[in-house]
Amino acid sequence: MKEIKVKNISNSIENNSIDKIANLLDTFEKQVLEYVPWPEFSDKPKVVFTIAHNQSNIFLKYYVEEKNIRAENKIANSPVHEDSCVEFFISFNEDISYYNIEFNCIGTGLIAYGPSKYNRQLLESDMVNNLKKKSVIVSENANATNWELTLVIPLSTFVHTSFQNLEDITCRANFYKCGDLLPEPHFISWSNIISSHPNFHLPQFFGKLVFE
Repeated sequence: MKEIKVKNISNSIENNSIDKIANLLDTFEKQVLEYVPWPEFSDKPKVVFTIAHNQSNIFLKYYVEEKNIRAENKIANSPVHEDSCVEFFISFNEDISYYNIEFNCIGTGLIAYGPSKYNRQLLESDMVNNLKKKSVIVSENANATNWELTLVIPLSTFVHTSFQNLEDITCRANFYKCGDLLPEPHFISWSNIISSHPNFHLPQFFGKLVFE
């Protein structure tokens, strides 16, 4: 099972600007989305991410390089997976249910909770919209577009889970990149998935996060 030790950083960082948080995340070890579980969707954008926490927030930054981008969804909890999209799925306390946190390249988000792909509760749109975040197109040319997304995810996001802080918690998670309606659809993951067809909603293939 893949594992990341999630660095515990200063409690005061949440009061910093999103730019300062994004810059700090640039200094941490980058994790690679290396798996293309479905050979019929062979396009593989370059995607890495960094992750940290301060007991009361998860700080997450994605760095993406892909041939094409799509950003049609602009309303919270719309189908952002159809766009150039990065995703973070996480389950706490051996819960059979998990949260899927999905954002496209312009910062439109979807967050839901449930035990499977087809039985999920969407979080309130205001909660999704109010997440501290930054999305930016870093560069764009005929060959590729580079973009970055930084998220600050407070514990209050996990409305179906009861805990005081993240310190010393071990949980299950996976990280993804997709783009269902791009000219070359792709589905890549941090922890590998074994399935006959594209499906990120398979928590049995999540890796492990250890919050220091």
